[in-house]
Amino acid sequence: MLIYKEKSIRGAWKWWFICTLLSLLHGAISKSSTTLDIMTKYPLIDGHNDLALRLRMHYKNQLNNFSLHNISNVATDIRRLTAGHVGGQVFAAYVLCTAQDKDAVRLTLEQIDVIRRMCTENPEMELVTTAEGMRNSTKIACLISIEGGHSIDSSLPALRMFYQLGVRSMALTHTCNTPWAESSSSFYPNYQRKNNSLTDFGKAVVNEMNRLGMLVDLSHSSWETARAVLKISAAPVIFSHSSAYAICNNVRNVPDNLLMMLKENGGLIMVNFYSSFVACSNNANVSIVADHFDHIKRVIGAESIGIGADYDGAQGFPKGLEDVSKYPALIEELISRNWTEEELAGVLRLNFLRVFRKVEKVRDDLLQISPSEVEISLSEVNNSCRVMLIQPVLPKRSHGNGNAPLMPMKALICFILLWIQLQ
Repeated sequence: MLIYKEKSIRGAWKWWFICTLLSLLHGAISKSSTTLDIMTKYPLIDGHNDLALRLRMHYKNQLNNFSLHNISNVATDIRRLTAGHVGGQVFAAYVLCTAQDKDAVRLTLEQIDVIRRMCTENPEMELVTTAEGMRNSTKIACLISIEGGHSIDSSLPALRMFYQLGVRSMALTHTCNTPWAESSSSFYPNYQRKNNSLTDFGKAVVNEMNRLGMLVDLSHSSWETARAVLKISAAPVIFSHSSAYAICNNVRNVPDNLLMMLKENGGLIMVNFYSSFVACSNNANVSIVADHFDHIKRVIGAESIGIGADYDGAQGFPKGLEDVSKYPALIEELISRNWTEEELAGVLRLNFLRVFRKVEKVRDDLLQISPSEVEISLSEVNNSCRVMLIQPVLPKRSHGNGNAPLMPMKALICFILLWIQLQ
């Protein structure tokens, strides 16, 4: 009888364990299935990726020498973008701050060229320049951004020409100040100034971007520059790859008071995944990234949030979010935190499309405004490489034969003294 009871108890525990395991497995499968369903219905648009920078560093932009489908030493390729359910990617044309006042414009053109090539030479990708084009694309839609205002060399005509090449977003600064806007970083000593985070020319840049229909990107800008832009921009702005300062106290992140201004502006913060920006250390995981989403949602609502992971722009990403194939892990975590399908649809793509369309609407409203002819003063640029296009001064010619130059005065005096001595 005792043996029978022991066997009965062991059998009951076994069935309890199996049922519990099956229940947990069903929950995990159900959550994963929900994630994939949502991401299939709403393919992700990511606001910032630096693959073009890595292609320059590793391959000198020689696209014929490798396959973009499978690249081992980067975090982004076509295979993994597809696995990550990416339907749109903003690719950054970035050049180092050390190129400022030198060949930044040329280098930016070369980076735009490599983005255009990779997005037009691969059948899985498509270059787009409008919100409608991005919304309707059935491929990986590519949008081009410029990362750092130093790329336009303080020239509104250069800004307009970049727009003609397909650029639809520009970060006002990177880790260096420009002559007209201030960076969140003090790494480079360029153009340091006090109480002038956005100059008159800087305001002209913002106004011209509004007129063109370009997204003004405030990631990397100082808080004061961001505040100044949010006060004057007629169109919504974005932080293309920034996180919440309240969760990680890094100046690259956005404090709550700026988040409130962003909400009023109708703009978007696209959360960065870089470990140092989400955990303020190299020890990060998916949960910590999700904490940034939860915080921003509490402060300004899910409709103001997107994703701008910054893959290939930084080194060191959270465990479980190592490359572009891992986006579903974040969505699964947010589902476990009771984010609704409507909220996730916005985060994945609809919020970005709404902001982009609004930027285009402002452009359409400003069609009667002529292109700005504001120029920056030479005293502000303080650049020895910058020249004035003026009529060159030709050397004076003698009136004797019209060709020989006038005899220099010192030579004439020497001739007279020699002639006197010979007398």
